Parts: sequence; structure tokens; C-alpha cells
Amino acid sequence: MEEKARLESVQMWLMTNQKYFPSDKIPFIKKKLEALSESKFNLLYSLELKDPTTILLLSIFVGYLGIDRFMIGDIGLGILKLLTFGVCGIFAIIDWFLIQDRTKELNFSKLMQIL
Repeated sequence: MEEKARLESVQMWLMTNQKYFPSDKIPFIKKKLEALSESKFNLLYSLELKDPTTILLLSIFVGYLGIDRFMIGDIGLGILKLLTFGVCGIFAIIDWFLIQDRTKELNFSKLMQIL
């Protein structure tokens, strides 16, 4: 009975947080979560994940200032975009298509540090 509750909590956590991770990594994450001890599983609730949609909106509205890159920890690219106004807007537009995937990969890396 305890195992069933454990699997349900893993499933619930995944349903709540799957938008933060690359979709191709979800089965791998599920397998890793099912093998976690209870104490490590509880650490997942303290994990601060960046919302890819929020980062995309920042990128669209103030991406030329590099705020989106600062938010995900890419300080060098953030400074480049800030000093060059998104390399005259070109890099800012490119980021509209890349920033969500980069954010999801960042969240995946944070999760792997716990697992």
C-alpha cells in the first residue's frame, strides 16, 4: 500500500511540474523519481524552477535588455544583450525561439543535481 502512495505522489509531482522540463526527458525523470528515497523526494518541493512561459514573456518585452538571460543565469549573454540592445534586436528575436528550451534544460540540470 505504501508503494502505491509513493507512485501516486511521483505521478502528482510530475503532472504539476512537467511544463518545466523538456518533454523527451519526462520518462527518464519519472524513472529516477520512483527510485528516490523519501527524504530526497521531499527535497524536490524546495527546488526553485523557472517558468519557461514567464521567461519567454520577459524575452519578448524586455529581451533586448538581456533580462531574460540574467534570469536564467546566462550572465555573459545578458551583458552582451544589454550593451548591444540584443545585438540590434537580432539576438533578442532569436531568443524568442530558444529561451524556453534553454530554461527547461536549466531546470532539468537543477533536478539532476538533487537526483
